Amino acid sequence: MGRSINGRVGRVAVVLALPIALTLTLSPNPVLADPSPQAGQVVPDRQPSTDQNGVALLRIVVPDQAAVDRLNDMGVDLAEYKKPLDNGIEVHAVLSPQEAQDLRDQGFDVRGAISDQSDYAQNQAERKSAIMSAQATADETDTLTPLRAEWFTSLDDQRFLSVEVKSSATDAETVLTATWDSGPKTAPDSGGTATMSRFTDAGQYMYHRFSAPLPITAAPTKVTITSSRGGSVTVPVNKWLGEKRKPPSKHYVEDFVDHYMDPTEVTGRITSLARQFPNISQIIDLPNKTNGYRRAAQAQFGTVTASTFYVTSKAYGSEGGNDIGVTVAQPTTASAPLSIAVAGKNVTVTLATDAAGAISSTARQVVDAINADTAAAALLTASTYRGNAGAGLVAAAPATKLTDNLKAPPSVSRAPFQMKALRIGKKRDGSKVGVFLYCQEHAREWVTPLTCVETAERLLRNYDSDPATKKLVDNLDIFIMPTVNPDGGTYSFYDYNMQRKNMTNYCPATSGDPASRNSWGVDLNRNFTVGSLFDGYSGASSSCTSGTFAGPSELSEPETQNEVWLTHQYPNIKFAMNTHSYGGYFMWPPGAYKTAGRELLPRVDFGTENYFWDASSHILSAVQAWRGTGIWPGQTGPVPDVLYSAAGNSADEHWFNRGIIGWDFEVGADVYNPATKQFDAVGFQPDFAEGHEEAMEFANGQLAILEVARSFSDDNDRPKSKLEVTGRTDTSATFTFTMDEPANVYYTLDGSRPTLNSPRLAAAGMREGAQQITVDKTTEVHWFAVDIAGNVEGNYKPDGNSKSYRNETVKVRNVR
Repeated sequence: MGRSINGRVGRVAVVLALPIALTLTLSPNPVLADPSPQAGQVVPDRQPSTDQNGVALLRIVVPDQAAVDRLNDMGVDLAEYKKPLDNGIEVHAVLSPQEAQDLRDQGFDVRGAISDQSDYAQNQAERKSAIMSAQATADETDTLTPLRAEWFTSLDDQRFLSVEVKSSATDAETVLTATWDSGPKTAPDSGGTATMSRFTDAGQYMYHRFSAPLPITAAPTKVTITSSRGGSVTVPVNKWLGEKRKPPSKHYVEDFVDHYMDPTEVTGRITSLARQFPNISQIIDLPNKTNGYRRAAQAQFGTVTASTFYVTSKAYGSEGGNDIGVTVAQPTTASAPLSIAVAGKNVTVTLATDAAGAISSTARQVVDAINADTAAAALLTASTYRGNAGAGLVAAAPATKLTDNLKAPPSVSRAPFQMKALRIGKKRDGSKVGVFLYCQEHAREWVTPLTCVETAERLLRNYDSDPATKKLVDNLDIFIMPTVNPDGGTYSFYDYNMQRKNMTNYCPATSGDPASRNSWGVDLNRNFTVGSLFDGYSGASSSCTSGTFAGPSELSEPETQNEVWLTHQYPNIKFAMNTHSYGGYFMWPPGAYKTAGRELLPRVDFGTENYFWDASSHILSAVQAWRGTGIWPGQTGPVPDVLYSAAGNSADEHWFNRGIIGWDFEVGADVYNPATKQFDAVGFQPDFAEGHEEAMEFANGQLAILEVARSFSDDNDRPKSKLEVTGRTDTSATFTFTMDEPANVYYTLDGSRPTLNSPRLAAAGMREGAQQITVDKTTEVHWFAVDIAGNVEGNYKPDGNSKSYRNETVKVRNVR
């Protein structure tokens, strides 16, 4: 497989400010209908309202997979979610009220909302509260309140230390460190030092502690706790005479995120980590800067389609476009000509009048006049509304400032974003097996960057105290890219929470009006080169306003170019994990097919498929260990088997072009409701208490992937295989091969020496195990097995002259 597997599917353009009637089509090569209003329909002359026109995440129940594929091909903005029901399949889609009604009109069963803008407002309020709390103490020394400090004995007098301290700084970036002595009159740090874990309950900070009591060699008298904020306190350590406890096998700290973070915060976080841990980490500046969180400034004039025009600044709003003003004036004289005047950054359109003094300028005439005026054209361009002929008369309008409508605070840069990756490893010279963890290809998936950040924090802060973490960092080369889509991520946080794509606008003037702005951008997980829209594969769109717009060409976007650059720059990368949300899936390549005949990209070989399955047990057990979440077997497997086609996704890119073994998480598994005895979907942006739990459990999963990679790097064991006859008739025999680990078997039936060019054991079918081989005469079978790490059975040399391959004769009783 190769790439992140998330089949995220296209969406109907969400045109937020207009009551637009969309006409969805079910044609084999669908084109989204022109979202223009009906003749004479009123359109607003200002930007969309903050309620985002009722956009919500809704349930759709369809009878079968063919109907899912139809929605996908129509460009409906499907989530990465699919659940079987007794009467069909439930999928989720981001829809405006009009889009939902259009689907209902075409017979689709569109049901209630999973989340809407009230949930978005609540998330933003919670996030704001958490940030304000952190900012309130950011420049102040925190106060530490000791709760408990005790030592005790257990298991044949083994001593343990337990400390609990509360900081007045409640944010997750506050790190407490405990240092203790080794008895009376000893040095304050002679006993040891350890980072404390931040303990939260239901998303609320409680205090810091050790996750488990620390084993110590001598009873300390005092412990000093210091904070990264500057606070410090020293307290006596008392002997505790309570219940004995089983000693921990390790000291481990976790839980380093306490609110949803925008891409600027996330990137600052990994940069700070690299500064704190320079011996085992570094920042890689990726070569291609993004387009930036920026837009041209715009203004719209008119209330009726034929009479409406809009203007767009040549400069981005943040670079002067927001300073431009446009006035549409009516002269006081009859038979006045249409004229354009420019003073500085103010453009005045004086409309023409007829002999009676009434306005006679049409929208088309105004647009042409503005674009023909050299001074005005240097500042902006004008367009009729969505390609309309513009035959309606224009109304006068007061001075109006153009605006880019971007709402992020000034602390968020509008400039092209410098994407960064955090590289973690004791030896970062390419000699160790590389693992690439990347998150937030899709902007609205707010939990995913937290997962990557949490993983990075755990690796770095546990390195000195946890032997298992030290082995990972010492023996792997780990690359973490917590936000692949920083521009879109910022837009999702501050402007339109359901934004999926980046912010690069490829739309022509006919769909470039202000009310279309939430539909612009490229779906980064449809912009890669393998199994792409441009190769005829399904699950992506050529419409610039579709949620799965593949872009103008493969790898057109700097964000996707950066992903590919990283895997080529560091060819030691052998494993990858693309983290998306939501639904609770664990998937791998191939990720795309052509709808006609379901022509699938080549499946991975049988040995690699078994490796994916075997590794999934370890990885998903780690996810489950956090709070018991189980990823269903039906939602584990190659992308198209459990979801739908995702043309041009990143996992296929990395697997087919670089041989990188890659998985895809869809965090946010359904949560069981004991009252209703049903599983409830969580959505892209659950309340933070749920989002926090998702980040924690899937950080567990990311670390388990590192453990899988480390086992791979240490694998020197040669596989063992055997031939098993599974059936006989009077005239034939059927057999297959079994292996003691995931491996590929190469075999011959003609008595020749097997090589890597010989036939290879395949899968019998999707999830059906190994193929059965039938012979109609007594046959000498020669074969050998090769595991995923390249170890060859029996030390056989396929490219040499060795005859140390396996061989066995399969007998057929009667030969006619």
